[in-house]
Amino acid sequence: MPAAYRTDLPTHPPRHVHYGGVGDEWAGSDDEIARAVLAGAPNAVVALDRDQTVLVWNEAAERMFGWTAEEMLGRRAPIVPAELGAEHNAVLERVRTGAPVSLRTKRLHRDGVTLDVRVDISALRLGSAVAGYVCVHHPAQADEMARNRMARRARLVRRLTDVVGDINSELELSAVLDRISASLTELTGADAGGFVLIEGDRLRLVSTYQLPEAIRGTTTELRTSLVDKLLRTGKTVMLESNGLDDLVWARLKGLHTIALGLAAVGGRPYGALYALFSRSTPGHLELELLELLAGHAGIAVGNAVAYQEAVRQRAHERAVFDASADGIAVLDHVGRVVRWNPAAAGLTALPADSVIGGPPPFPLPQDGEKVTFQMENGRWLDVVSAQIEETGEVVVDFRDVTSAKELEEAKDLFLATTSHELRTPITIVRGFASTLDSRWDKMGDPERRAAVHTIAERSRSLGELMDHLLLGARAGADELKVRIEEFDLTERIQAATLGLPALSDRHRVEVTVSEGLPNVLGDALATDIVLGQLLENAFKYSPKGGLISVDAWPEDDNVVVVVDDEGVGIAPPDRERIFERFVQVDSGDRRRFGGVGLGLYIVRSLARAQGGDVSAHPRPGGGTRMRLVLRCASTIGSDTPMR
Repeated sequence: MPAAYRTDLPTHPPRHVHYGGVGDEWAGSDDEIARAVLAGAPNAVVALDRDQTVLVWNEAAERMFGWTAEEMLGRRAPIVPAELGAEHNAVLERVRTGAPVSLRTKRLHRDGVTLDVRVDISALRLGSAVAGYVCVHHPAQADEMARNRMARRARLVRRLTDVVGDINSELELSAVLDRISASLTELTGADAGGFVLIEGDRLRLVSTYQLPEAIRGTTTELRTSLVDKLLRTGKTVMLESNGLDDLVWARLKGLHTIALGLAAVGGRPYGALYALFSRSTPGHLELELLELLAGHAGIAVGNAVAYQEAVRQRAHERAVFDASADGIAVLDHVGRVVRWNPAAAGLTALPADSVIGGPPPFPLPQDGEKVTFQMENGRWLDVVSAQIEETGEVVVDFRDVTSAKELEEAKDLFLATTSHELRTPITIVRGFASTLDSRWDKMGDPERRAAVHTIAERSRSLGELMDHLLLGARAGADELKVRIEEFDLTERIQAATLGLPALSDRHRVEVTVSEGLPNVLGDALATDIVLGQLLENAFKYSPKGGLISVDAWPEDDNVVVVVDDEGVGIAPPDRERIFERFVQVDSGDRRRFGGVGLGLYIVRSLARAQGGDVSAHPRPGGGTRMRLVLRCASTIGSDTPMR
């Protein structure tokens, strides 16, 4: 039934509002709009004139109170209980002289039932005059329902805040996603939930709640998914209830509706949150909460991803820090060590717990320069550093350059020694050659022969020096070539020692070779060089004379040759160093023995090339014992190939 109006109003209506008589045709489109508004209003609208005669009684008023518009127009509506009449009149007077009033009160239904309602009363003004009152009635339980809805929304929003805080406290990505899926059902009333990641042109189900575990990890094409449909809408939330049978979510019995929320990380779609309904149906509040949760999920996922990346980067840094062959230290802003890697402990022989908290055990470079520093343990370190501007910390990197330092010193020594060794014979050769050239006719035959003999001897020395340098270079490049074949070591020892007693009247030579000494495997020529060098050293480093003994005997599968002297000896720390290139150990006057420090290096290289070895030991009673070991021929066939 259409809303009804009275036409005997005291003044003309305001512009755009026109009232016609009951049952009359509307005067124009404005009247039609006004009539439609009143007819469609959900609340009961009753307009009264100043005498409380009904002017307007809409359809909602008919439904609420039971009287039709025809019955009420032009008369007082019997809807105010008698006991509330005075209150009603007082309220109307307040409205007429002041602001609108809203109150909860009682009204009567046609059948005598008392209604609990809320009435909003405002003045009906025509121009500047109060022509009556407009009363809008709605059931009090509607207010209660609205309050309940607001209270529920407030509770859910508070719970959402708690959930978001809980989610953000977790930094493992898988745990974050599982918590999001579980929280989804609590907040929206969904029966199940899940989270899918966008991986290129596919989706991967990475988290589920109240769904079979078997579907976790399922993938599908993005192009045919609900996520793609949501992305194409440009919105962040969507409700879908059609075509659900083909989805992986159909594992939920009775599934009839899916709510979908988009999660973005860094402004880009990262995944989507699904709320699945099989018993209830989501409303606007549930969709709003889903949208909010999906937005917070993107933030939480972004935090978890950033945390995992930070953990991964820190693990990489830790691996590099711990595995670096260089020593690495981190100093705080006042120069105290706060980190000390294993290589640093190894290079300095100082464990981390003895260094951390104090200054580093070496000077720091200034202005990005490099410092070369020798530790107390003898190691040389190259130290560089760089400052971290953001924290004020200093990263110090240092490496062992002892070998390079020793090689540099050895090269310097080699150049100095070689120059000295070459200068003496060359000076003598040049001097005698000049003498022969300028005084040949004035010299007698014996003098000329002596000069030529001296030139020949010095030339031979130069040749031996060149041979040593060449052998040393080949040994250093691992290019020494020897033949592995059977030969008689006794013959080589006898040949090497033959004539030695005549070389010096201050030395005695004794040779003892076990009877039936087995043949050995190796290179006879290389062994001659080894024996010759060992014997030469025995003479050289025992300048005061004494006994030089050579002994040979079989031992296990080897033959051992020992050369003893009663000379200056070798200090224990130097017994290995003497076999390095260009090394001459200190023993009194370093230069009095000559040489370039290659002899023993060549000896060991030749011995090892034959499968044997040479080592230095103290001789009982003083002096040096050099021990040569070669393999017996009986241990390996004589057809061993050439090396």
